[in-house]
Amino acid sequence: MAFACLETSPTTPLLLKSSSDTDSDYYDNPHHCKLTMQIQFQIQSPHKPLAILSGHVGAVSCLALCGEFVLSASQARDIIVWQQPDLRRFAKFGHGEGSVKALVAVANRVFTAHQDGHIRVWKVSRSSENVFRLLSTLPTTKDYLGNFMKQSNYVQTRRHHRKLWIQHSDSISCLAVHNGVIYSGSWDRSLKVWRLSDFKCLESIRAHEDAINGLVAHKGLIYSASADGKIKIWGKDRSKSSHCLKGVLEGYRDVSWNSVILCEDGRFVYGGGSDGRIAGWEEKYGETQQEWKLVCDLKAHEMSVLCLCSMGDLVCSGSADKSIVVWRRECGGGLLKIGVIRGHEGPVKCLQASSHSVGGGFMLYSGGLDKSLRVWWVSMESSEVKQGEMVSSNAMQLMKNKDWRSLSY
Repeated sequence: MAFACLETSPTTPLLLKSSSDTDSDYYDNPHHCKLTMQIQFQIQSPHKPLAILSGHVGAVSCLALCGEFVLSASQARDIIVWQQPDLRRFAKFGHGEGSVKALVAVANRVFTAHQDGHIRVWKVSRSSENVFRLLSTLPTTKDYLGNFMKQSNYVQTRRHHRKLWIQHSDSISCLAVHNGVIYSGSWDRSLKVWRLSDFKCLESIRAHEDAINGLVAHKGLIYSASADGKIKIWGKDRSKSSHCLKGVLEGYRDVSWNSVILCEDGRFVYGGGSDGRIAGWEEKYGETQQEWKLVCDLKAHEMSVLCLCSMGDLVCSGSADKSIVVWRRECGGGLLKIGVIRGHEGPVKCLQASSHSVGGGFMLYSGGLDKSLRVWWVSMESSEVKQGEMVSSNAMQLMKNKDWRSLSY
């Protein structure tokens, strides 16, 4: 049974705040949770802090929304479940060796990717005392036994070891679910495809020349962002059952892509780079093939962009400079800075936006290396620009730079 998200209204205690309140109004509850108890949405500010949730032993590495729950995982292997709307600590679970690198929730299942190279599947059930119960570990024992006898099923790893092709040989850094399959990207440079119905590994792709840091999937296409400076697009041809390369988006030399997102039903692709830049491409359809046109290139942060998320026509970027920048996406794909959110005491590692409207805005969750999960309210209605300016360029001018390339296949 899938959980439905609870509607959050501006009348709940968490979301009410008088204009005279300051950060000193936070208080510690028994669950190590600091909450701002009131907020008033008629204020001029385009964003407001709502809560600081603490309790992780290590840096917060990834976030996910699962119905009424917010899940945050850390480099110390623990996953904390926070219950909305009051954001009280509900449960804690975890398993495996090494930190949790990625989280994704699908219906009543939660998938976690780990540093030990495994994916763990958790079943969510209110009817059990153990709400988050370990269901399976990928690759499954059945899948392993079906492959280990044949020598042809083994591949050479970069550490001169041989492993089954269904196994990741390094940390799994990112997950994406689409069309009944789950995709996993790893520091071993491979992209693997798993069937959701029986968790069988269907395909392993040697996707990049360096670690894969981000994945996103939409309309049959999978976008993988890598430390090799490329965002690759993968899809299936009608005549083939396996994935093939559809396009390559490249940035400046010696720049790692740390994250990738899609906006407006897959029309725009944005990548966050290790040089603090955000680049964006628009998907175009040629006479015989898909093409991607560079529409945005901006210096977004002083330090590396570690994470991106989007909500409507807004894009949020988190950085190693400890800040979150809110951007408004223009019709041509350019980005207009409308606000900077500060509060984290360390680099911002992950961002997650809630799709439920709250007082003309949305809830933004951010996790940082300061071991905290922070909750913000971001306005969807504010059009006032107090800082920055739109950074959008004509693609033909950008393409004159030899370091920028947008290739189609």
